[in-house]
Amino acid sequence: MSGIAYINGKGYECNEGETILSFVRRHTHEAKIPTLCDAPNLKPYGACRVCSVEVSLSENGNLKTVASCHTTVAPGQYILTDSEKILRLRKNIVELVLTDHPLDCLTCEVNNHCELQSVAAEVGIRDVRYPKGKNHQDVPKDRSHPYMTSDLSKCINCSRCVRACDEVQGSMVLSMAGRGFDSRIIKSFDQNFLDSDCVSCGACAQACPTSAISDVFESKSTVADKKIRTVCTYCGVGCNLEVSVKAEKVKSIQAPYDAEVNQGHTCLKGRYAFSFYNHPERLRTPLIRKNGALVPASWDETYDFLATKLSDIRLKHGPDSIAGISSARCTNEENYLMQKFIRAVVGTNNIDSCARVCHSPTALGMQRAFGTGAATNSIEDLKHTDCILVIGANPTEAHPVTGAKFKQFAMKGKTTIVIDPRKTELARYATHHLPLRPGTNVALLNMMLHYILKEGLEDKKFIEERTEAFEAFREQLLNLDVAAMEKICGVDRELVKKAAIAYASAPNAMSFHGLGVTEHSYGTYSVMLISDLAMITGNIGRPGVGVNPLRGQNNVQGAADMGCQPHQGAGYLDVTDQANHLRYEQHYGVKLPTQKGLKIPEMYDAALAGQLKVMWLMGEDVAQTDPNTSRVKEALSQLELLVVQELFMTETARLATVVLPGASFLEKSGTFTNGERRIQRVNQVVDPLPGTKSDGQIICDMMNRMGYTQADYDPAVVLKEISGIVPFFEGVRWDELGENGKQWPVTKGGQDTKILHQETFKRGKGKFHSFNFIESHEITDNAKSFPYIITTNRELEHYNSGTMTRRTRNSQLLQEDVLMINPQDAHRNQINEGDTVVVESARGQVRIKATITEEVKPGVLSSTFHFPEINLNVLGSNEHDVEALCPEYKVVAVRIRKAG
Repeated sequence: MSGIAYINGKGYECNEGETILSFVRRHTHEAKIPTLCDAPNLKPYGACRVCSVEVSLSENGNLKTVASCHTTVAPGQYILTDSEKILRLRKNIVELVLTDHPLDCLTCEVNNHCELQSVAAEVGIRDVRYPKGKNHQDVPKDRSHPYMTSDLSKCINCSRCVRACDEVQGSMVLSMAGRGFDSRIIKSFDQNFLDSDCVSCGACAQACPTSAISDVFESKSTVADKKIRTVCTYCGVGCNLEVSVKAEKVKSIQAPYDAEVNQGHTCLKGRYAFSFYNHPERLRTPLIRKNGALVPASWDETYDFLATKLSDIRLKHGPDSIAGISSARCTNEENYLMQKFIRAVVGTNNIDSCARVCHSPTALGMQRAFGTGAATNSIEDLKHTDCILVIGANPTEAHPVTGAKFKQFAMKGKTTIVIDPRKTELARYATHHLPLRPGTNVALLNMMLHYILKEGLEDKKFIEERTEAFEAFREQLLNLDVAAMEKICGVDRELVKKAAIAYASAPNAMSFHGLGVTEHSYGTYSVMLISDLAMITGNIGRPGVGVNPLRGQNNVQGAADMGCQPHQGAGYLDVTDQANHLRYEQHYGVKLPTQKGLKIPEMYDAALAGQLKVMWLMGEDVAQTDPNTSRVKEALSQLELLVVQELFMTETARLATVVLPGASFLEKSGTFTNGERRIQRVNQVVDPLPGTKSDGQIICDMMNRMGYTQADYDPAVVLKEISGIVPFFEGVRWDELGENGKQWPVTKGGQDTKILHQETFKRGKGKFHSFNFIESHEITDNAKSFPYIITTNRELEHYNSGTMTRRTRNSQLLQEDVLMINPQDAHRNQINEGDTVVVESARGQVRIKATITEEVKPGVLSSTFHFPEINLNVLGSNEHDVEALCPEYKVVAVRIRKAG
């Protein structure tokens, strides 16, 4: 209940449940309450008592001393923040803290940036009256870790680090041991940082008020020329970063507490893995292949060469002999310009992006079900849901900040359902883990839908009012052969039934899916069945529900939004539709092609057939990341011209005719759109390295060289152009995005949208779809000779091909790809921990070190493709999603043997 409470005699409005500390801070800057154990992203704790105030229930009533950080304010209270008694108490507390703290401020890492130092000055400490305690000065400094450091002689036992590890990251690595003066922070089983279970997120270092826990970059004490807010380049979470810059060099990164996406948290990649940006191996000049070797060239020479070559090939073979691949690592504006270059300048719809190899089934499946292929809700809605269903995703590794929130949700005992072949970290905490055989999502999802109908748990009102095609769907699902599906997917039907009932019975349920859903032959079908789950239970259109894809890279959503696909232009408008075609022609001011272009797999086919002569890649390393690597390289070798814009000499760049040195996310501005449709500003932090250019500027330069007038790259100008053609960007303006961005669709007046499909679906009514299970050709064609299934995954420390993270200290934490193998399979093949294993598919073989674990089921293997030395994707097949042509990374038939 709100009302009036008084701060030092002056009345202010208070809110129900608000603490005295937040109440005082909200209303006045004059009454300052010091704290030591309080932090913006931690729950009130009340350990230090430095925040004590006096409170009475009347103006002249009896005063009681309370800790303001965890005592709630109430109407009618009179709060004294700086009475003589309180000032004495605070000074006394800080003096006692200092008896157990080395007084070496001038040589301390955080001198002038230390909260203890500031509070001591604020309460008036000039000397310490008490005898020196048995302090922690004999505790050795811990410098074992590539990033994390500790000097626990500086610890004041506030427990902020422990609570950050528990409440923010959920790793429970840090704890307090001992009593009294012997109390101290320990890591795992009293180990050093490197040997502990620390995931290197840095939450403890940012939370620590002294230098007791810090990092090698001394992030808390960096004296910066400027601090610039930007957005992380790694995954689709879209964490905000505060980058400290001195002398035009990045010194450290912190996570802003006011960021809506990550609230003062980030993973080790976002916080620490930035040193790639000025690594000695960065490309610093254009390269042209001459006499078989890539040699340095000037930008003018390179542009002239490219303009002449492209024009000649287009004249001789037509515009459809040229194709482009854009990048989810680049900004919205750069992706928009790339597809504009291919369509409006080259004259073909042969444009695709790496969104193809991850979430094209999501876009297509959700468009068919709902009308829009994007997340319906926000991660914020975890606060409003009663159940989460996580399918084919390992968020604690691939989306660490969101994964930490999922883990916190599960650890609180809330209903968590994980459908994944592997026993992931989240699966270990789940209420129900359904460990299906890779490639059988359709079978298992059909079982869940069957049980929801059989138990009468469907939302009849929602179905009747807001959906169509339900009766045919219902009939097919009720006639499902459950026993056959149980045998196919390998999950006990009773477990599936329990999970289905738990999801359908929850007042609010959210689903999240990743590449374990999409990177299959029938990924689009699985996405539509997940959409069916939401519609059949009415879990659409309100807080705490919905279907939410977990985007793999930082701008997968944005690359697709910008039209980097061959059948849809910017804003997902069908390029073969006459009205859309005319709209695009008017927008670009040129004639455009009318037929849809080639998708990435079709580009390889066309290159091998001699029909495709040119491929222009912006930030894509297809020779390492695409499956069936040998075939990909063979296709690239058939081209007359291969152009690669990159940061480093990647596996694809080594094959190129021309290599163009691009700029990293720290060296340019633009916007990224995260997995919850949030358009956020990426702000340039430092100048591009000498000899390099932003990818957007490279494209602008080439457009002008090819005769199309395009102004120099300016994200604000390009964003305005985008808003003129992309309907859901209509109200997006660079200078109105603010610190936390906006979630599309954004109205003309600038109002964004947190939740989609609240009253009606984009397509009118949501449409149910049903599908029978079909086995992948990879299994039906190869299982007899190749009886195991290998599925790919990602590790926390690295990012896809590892091009960036391998050039940071992350490589000290994870140095190689390994093969996960179940103990039964290891025993059967006489494989021991650490043995080299030969893994062979119908396409090729690799040699890789084994790690024996029950994280995978018998018959299932798993590995990563972070390191080109292993070249894991040489095993991959040509199988793709039957609708969206997304490669089937998750089901590859192999056989194994111990290396001789």
